[in-house]
Amino acid sequence: MTLRERALRISSRHRWVGPLIALVVVSAFFMALKPDTFARSQNIVSMLRETSVVGIAATGMTLIIVLGGIDLSVGSAVALTTVAIALGLKSGLGPVPAFLAAAVAVAATGVVNGVLTVGLDITPFIVTLGTMSVLRGTAKGLAHEQKIDVDAKGLDALVLPSKGFLSLPLAVWLLGAIGVATSVLLRRTRYGREVFAIGSNERTARLCGVRVGRVKILTYTLASALAAVAGLVEFGSLTVGDPTDSVGLELQVIASVVIGGGSLAGGEGSILGTIIGALLMTVIRTGCQYLGLANWVQEIVTGSIIVAAAGLDRWQQKRLAS
Repeated sequence: MTLRERALRISSRHRWVGPLIALVVVSAFFMALKPDTFARSQNIVSMLRETSVVGIAATGMTLIIVLGGIDLSVGSAVALTTVAIALGLKSGLGPVPAFLAAAVAVAATGVVNGVLTVGLDITPFIVTLGTMSVLRGTAKGLAHEQKIDVDAKGLDALVLPSKGFLSLPLAVWLLGAIGVATSVLLRRTRYGREVFAIGSNERTARLCGVRVGRVKILTYTLASALAAVAGLVEFGSLTVGDPTDSVGLELQVIASVVIGGGSLAGGEGSILGTIIGALLMTVIRTGCQYLGLANWVQEIVTGSIIVAAAGLDRWQQKRLAS
């Protein structure tokens, strides 16, 4: 095996290395340009906090993309969660019961996504495009198309700097805990091996005895449950139930997975890479803001990175196949 072939195989196994290098280089670039603002500890903590919502939702999306699917309803699920929590708190429920009720409702939509995908053999893109609209409409209907102001009852503490180690908000620690747990689930369990097997070749997985339908339904359910956790953090940040919130969040979530080395063809992806991808997008967005660049410039830069990441993935697959 030549040195180039060895490098290609290593990069295919550890797809998070490239995004990590990009994160370090981009961060150093902005720190050099704006050392008095970008490099401040408060800004770093702020970027980590901003990454938590996208990162938590993206861990669930990683499972789906490795499986070979897609979920466009994530943003609507997050918005519905904020509305459901607000309604629960307004009706007299405590923070935990309000969240659990919202999480069960949102997780149920994941079951629906999985059942429709498996039972009716409809492509995930179409199914989740439909549920995206249904969930958004449900959120607007429950909120009567307006924000629901309510006492957060301590949920805002999720995004406030803590007095503990490194003064990181609880949301950041929550992202870390979910990232570790999901990574273990994906890499160290039978379920995770089955997810990779289905994403690599569904027909072969069936022949090997994998219950493809059950794994798909479970995966979409887990992803929706994690979207509900992301909605909890989003509510802690907003302290209102907002049915119009998180429009386009699904694109950021999918981009995090792709930038982090996940393949839209299925069978490839890692939780670490996904979180690095989410951080990279936050760093770019924050750095552009400090440089005074317009939003459209940020969108062009982010879109270019997504296309480059997808192109690199295809190039690696072709090189390994040749």
